[in-house]
Amino acid sequence: MTGSEGRDEPRGTRVGLADVQRLEDTVAELRALDYRYGGGACRVAVEARLPAAVGLIDGAARPVVKAKLCTAVADLYNLAGWTNFDQDRPAAALEAFKRALQFAVEAGNDDLQANIRYRIGRLHLHYGVVDAALEEFARGREAALQAHSKLALAILSANQAWAHAKKADVTGALTYLRRAREEFSEAEGREPSPWDAFFGPTDMAAMIGTVHGELAQVVDIRHGRDGIPALTEAIEGYRRRMTRSRSLTLIWLATVHALDGDLDVATAVGEEAIELAAALRSPRTRQRLHSLSAAARRFSGNSDAREIVDRIDDLGHSGR
Repeated sequence: MTGSEGRDEPRGTRVGLADVQRLEDTVAELRALDYRYGGGACRVAVEARLPAAVGLIDGAARPVVKAKLCTAVADLYNLAGWTNFDQDRPAAALEAFKRALQFAVEAGNDDLQANIRYRIGRLHLHYGVVDAALEEFARGREAALQAHSKLALAILSANQAWAHAKKADVTGALTYLRRAREEFSEAEGREPSPWDAFFGPTDMAAMIGTVHGELAQVVDIRHGRDGIPALTEAIEGYRRRMTRSRSLTLIWLATVHALDGDLDVATAVGEEAIELAAALRSPRTRQRLHSLSAAARRFSGNSDAREIVDRIDDLGHSGR
């Protein structure tokens, strides 16, 4: 299948850079909704724009316009994949990511290909298919190297660290985390691509805390203690428009405290995490609460632990 399939725009329509800019602006607006309210707030709107966006490509006579337009269409499919993933629709997400890759290849955009591979890897990681995630992250690294994008490399290294943490590979996790820090530092001062712009110092801190939190779950709680400063830094850094990211990071911080038996702190932090998760249109975020619930269940005789479990159970019932 080639990127040109599925185009239904009448031939002869002249498409220019202004059309590309409008599509890029639309993707930016929809991505902002996704960050703040969850994939359920914009998935339908994203998918509704896909046919017309694809149809524009045959009207782009100039190569430079066509390349930019293919990039914008690829990123719209990229967002469609992410919002479907956030809505717990993995098959639809993977199909959208596949289409995104086709258009990114047609555009010759290695940086965007790296980002799409990262997002496919994140989907696999969420559903516990760690080896498939690592394969996608590795292919993403190849594209990021072709693009000479240190920020894309940092994002991929941080997620490779998380994957190794899930496999209880402490050495691998910490090695990739160190690499991610170095690459992120080297990327400083460079203008990020729209699809990578989310990954600033706050998200880097969140990933550091996430890797340590994962190691706390599968290896030893001491790793979680090492991650608390980074998780706290990330929570303080997330603005209101990054509601989902803040909720996910709060879940990690509450989980680490629960694992360590700091149940009063876990309850206080978990309360905000649960409130945000309840407000978001993001089943993925609610699913991540399972780790907090599992950590709290280890202390079933404690009233704070029972409160955490009960609140998460109530949220699960209300979301059915």
